[in-house]
Amino acid sequence: MNTQIKDAIAPLRETIIQHPLYRRIQHIDDIRLFMQYHVFAVWDFMSLLKSLQSRLTCTTIPWMPTGNAATRFLINEIVTGEESDIAPNGTRTSHFELYLQAMQQAGANTQPILICLQQLQAGVNIKTVLQNTSIPEAARSFMQYTFDLIEQAPVHIQAAVFTFGREDLIPDMFLSMIQDLDNQFPGQIGIFKYYLERHIEVDGDHHSQLGMQMVEELCGTNSLKWLEAAGAVKTALEKRRQLWDGIYQEITASVTI
Repeated sequence: MNTQIKDAIAPLRETIIQHPLYRRIQHIDDIRLFMQYHVFAVWDFMSLLKSLQSRLTCTTIPWMPTGNAATRFLINEIVTGEESDIAPNGTRTSHFELYLQAMQQAGANTQPILICLQQLQAGVNIKTVLQNTSIPEAARSFMQYTFDLIEQAPVHIQAAVFTFGREDLIPDMFLSMIQDLDNQFPGQIGIFKYYLERHIEVDGDHHSQLGMQMVEELCGTNSLKWLEAAGAVKTALEKRRQLWDGIYQEITASVTI
């Protein structure tokens, strides 16, 4: 059944992998702008991940067996990698915190995402936080879909979007461009390059396989669940394309001014 989803989303997925944004990034300022949008997708990815963990395992006390051991193992394995991966210096860090380090090294503006986190820590509702005017519109729309899923969607749909709509969507050609820019601007985007390498190595291989197993477990032989999953993944990919469009348009506009 996973192959049916792959076939259904293949054309849309290809538009993202071949998006003109990748070739448009030519300077470190373009990288900074990209990161200032993309950091929101990195963050809400973690939120979707933790939503799945809370649905598929027991995260309350007293502990009670929840779901089945196969899905518990799969989601916990992914959480371990995403929430406590290896940093360049050998310490442990989440992929989101690693991304913030990369932004700081590159000189990208981290204030909008940090303000969102501060508001959430102060008890502000996520829907209110997403109305923060410092969030780029394309990033806001992207996150609104994610948090609507977290609030409303059944767990099999969340798992499908996580697996097919979020993993492995940054192509190798983008990494080669970052390598060229890293050579031009040494000491400024090394952490970002490392993040991308880990993303392609871990998320695009091991975690995607675990995710596919998780979707198989949750959808089983229920054809309606597979149809629902495919539809949600298509919407998620369309939101990703719109996010890339927003970054591309701002980079292009900054050059023409």
